[in-house]
Amino acid sequence: MNKKAIYVLVITVLTLTACKDGKKDNPSTDHSKMEMNKDHNDGHDHSKMEMKNADGYNHDHSKMAREMTHNEKNIEQNKTKNPATTPIINAYLQIKNGLVATDKSATAKGAAALLKAFKEFDMTKLSGDTHKEYMEILENATEQAEHIEKSPIDHQREYFEVLSTDITDMIALLGTEKTLYQDHCPMANGGKGADWLSEIKEIKNPYFGSKMMKCGSVKK
Repeated sequence: MNKKAIYVLVITVLTLTACKDGKKDNPSTDHSKMEMNKDHNDGHDHSKMEMKNADGYNHDHSKMAREMTHNEKNIEQNKTKNPATTPIINAYLQIKNGLVATDKSATAKGAAALLKAFKEFDMTKLSGDTHKEYMEILENATEQAEHIEKSPIDHQREYFEVLSTDITDMIALLGTEKTLYQDHCPMANGGKGADWLSEIKEIKNPYFGSKMMKCGSVKK
């Protein structure tokens, strides 16, 4: 074998060894580039993927944002003094009062009571469009209550914003025997504002508790 061939062989061996060692030192190559390529190549928008919080519950924040910006349904107000909705409203108010007190446990108990009230509500008396509208409200409100039952208090407040719209829609659809106040906080929902229902005229803000207890006004 001539000197030139030996020289080429040595260079080739050294090059292969260096690559092998490089892979050992950096087995995952460049993760920042891999993750970036994955974002672009696998069709997933990872900014919108669910994130697992300290409570172990998955929160889809992109979905939450969409839900919290949805408008109330255009339902004609039912002025019937309907006692059938009272257990549902009472459980909702239990959630509201738990948030006012910044009490995660009390709020979660209210959510459990709400789920129970929904299960016990007699839907057989509803028909046609009323039944259809109620089922849509029920599906979303149940989802919010399930989140509230399992979430830390900051997330409980976020889900409560959506739940308040659902309960307001339900009352407009079915009526209530209770006297309620629809209150508004301009600072909630990232400064976009959010409503809630209360059994008392005095403002006690469930979105901020003692931090801004009097923030808000009675809408109707």
